[in-house]
Amino acid sequence: MTSAVVPPHLPRVAVCGISLEASTFSPALTTAAMLAPRRGREVLDAWEFWRPGGALADRAQWLGIVQARNIAGGAIPADDYALLKAEILAGLVAAVAEAPLDGVVLDIHGAASVVGLDDMEGDLAVAVRDVVGPDCLISSGMDLHGNVSRTLAATLDLLTTYRTAPHVDWQETKERAARNLVDRLALPPGRRRPAKAWVPVPILLPGEMTSTRQEPARSLYARVPEIEARDGVLDAGIWIGYPWADEPRNGAVVMVTGDDADLVVSEATALATELWERREEFGFVAPTGSLDEVLAAALASPVAPYFVSDSGDNPTAGGAGDVTWTLTQLLASEELAASGRRAIYASVPDAAGALAAAEAGVGTDVRLTVGARVDARPAPPVEVAGTVVAVVPTEDNLEVVVRTPAVDVVVTRRRRPYHLERDFTRLGLDPRNADIVVVKIGYLEPELFAMAADWMLALTPGGVDQDLGRLGHQRVRRPMFPLDDVGGVDPLADAVLFPGDTGLPAEG
Repeated sequence: MTSAVVPPHLPRVAVCGISLEASTFSPALTTAAMLAPRRGREVLDAWEFWRPGGALADRAQWLGIVQARNIAGGAIPADDYALLKAEILAGLVAAVAEAPLDGVVLDIHGAASVVGLDDMEGDLAVAVRDVVGPDCLISSGMDLHGNVSRTLAATLDLLTTYRTAPHVDWQETKERAARNLVDRLALPPGRRRPAKAWVPVPILLPGEMTSTRQEPARSLYARVPEIEARDGVLDAGIWIGYPWADEPRNGAVVMVTGDDADLVVSEATALATELWERREEFGFVAPTGSLDEVLAAALASPVAPYFVSDSGDNPTAGGAGDVTWTLTQLLASEELAASGRRAIYASVPDAAGALAAAEAGVGTDVRLTVGARVDARPAPPVEVAGTVVAVVPTEDNLEVVVRTPAVDVVVTRRRRPYHLERDFTRLGLDPRNADIVVVKIGYLEPELFAMAADWMLALTPGGVDQDLGRLGHQRVRRPMFPLDDVGGVDPLADAVLFPGDTGLPAEG
């Protein structure tokens, strides 16, 4: 918690949460240790706007409690979640014992899963509400690939979400959630809690089909700031949802909040209707194909570098990261070997393999068996034989590059994404002058997108398979587009108005 002396009139606002995107179709698990909890001042220092001199530093007495976060992965074991939840609640109890809390910033993603529990975010929000009481305002800035259950929508007072995919506005969104909270706390009691229109829309699509780089997401999300700018509206958002978890809450949601209840309902239902009417327009952000088709296109391409997304095991979407299916095919490809072209493959996590290569040292020939320690369903561990050309230890990882006849294979101690040019250059690799670069990713992040002369998205197997039909959802609400025939579905059937301080009926 902060120790600085603050004026007594400033609101007391706690900051806490658990932020994770988790695939229930992956055998991986995300432990409490992997979520690397921050505590006290560390929670606030993670965001520039709360640091001394930051835009919101002097707007409230900010109290860092516990914030746990990791890149996407597998579900959280129940005991690990219970420990983190208990620590968050204990911190809030201690804060309330000192003086009542005026607000809470609940820092969540929206797509965390816990083994044996549906709706982690809803469960945590209800528990936080029970501690802080009904008069405390709770705000959250979420990922648009998160889910907003009815429980979460009812429990939180202020919800906002990213408006871009890739998420170039993620920091802006987190700041907006905190700013909206202190702005509302500046109002008199009885006028602080806005009305919320919540409209679940039965659409379940991967982010690679809903990027704001292309239509219809581009124009749909462009409507959000237009709605927000209307008198009587505080915020608007489209949560497109997370498709790689099989839970009843998973799917798209439109929300609008504000002081004009009639307006927030009309704007939310209009935006949800437009989303529904344009559902057939969603398509992949790049040309797609099987790995064989994509590799053939890359080898035939007159331009380079040619980027290939190994999408089924994308660690930033929840893949285990160590699926070897694509790497096995690359190493065995006679076409690649005969072409005279070279590929970079980033990456395959294998602690034993990375350590063995590092111990052998740069310039040494090695024969490693790597990958498939967590997810061996698509393919078993693969043999990588070549010369160690780079060994780069970091504070929390170890990265090595093994040069085989046609592929430079990045092997890591811990899984990690490769989104930036420096992720490669620090390993001695030059992606700009490579022939083919294969990355475990979905849509290309901005630096890679700008670097690519051309690219395709390979529909590869794994815990975040882009072919949702292959995953076999059993528990999402049905019917659901595109899994079912939705010809007779009313997309507004489950819309709810939560009245806030407007005094209107709870449902409309």
